[in-house]
Amino acid sequence: MIQLLFTVLTVEAGVATALLFKTPLRKLAMLGLDTLKRGRGPVMVRTVAATVLVVLASSVHSMAKIRGRASGDIDGAGAGGLTPTDQVLLARHLLEASLMGYALFLALVIDRLHNYIREIRGPKKNLEAISKQNKMILEEKKHLHDQLQSTNLTQLPSDGKKDS
Repeated sequence: MIQLLFTVLTVEAGVATALLFKTPLRKLAMLGLDTLKRGRGPVMVRTVAATVLVVLASSVHSMAKIRGRASGDIDGAGAGGLTPTDQVLLARHLLEASLMGYALFLALVIDRLHNYIREIRGPKKNLEAISKQNKMILEEKKHLHDQLQSTNLTQLPSDGKKDS
């Protein structure tokens, strides 16, 4: 299970890094996340996250039981200390719990990054369209201004000859 959790963490870290920087991998990651969030994807992700959360809680509970056994709560003698077996079990549970917690945290970070990037994409496209429209209007205004200047220049000498 630890190898699986390390693999999940590596993949999640790679996706989060791909979303942070504007590269071609970002488009690929966004496409993958968009397809994942359609249909049954969100239900499946929530189910997997809930399962990982339950296993995390079980691991934390097992660590608490081992600590309780070590402090002498069970035998009442108070002579405590972790046996070598308990030390190995505690270390394994601690590693699993921390890896599951990091995986859940990275999943949340990826979800928020995807959401923010998708929210930014809409106004950015609108801004580009408006700036393009503004540029066209300014060019048209300049063209009309030049036409008006050229008509004023051609009319001025003829108007001056009529007055003389």
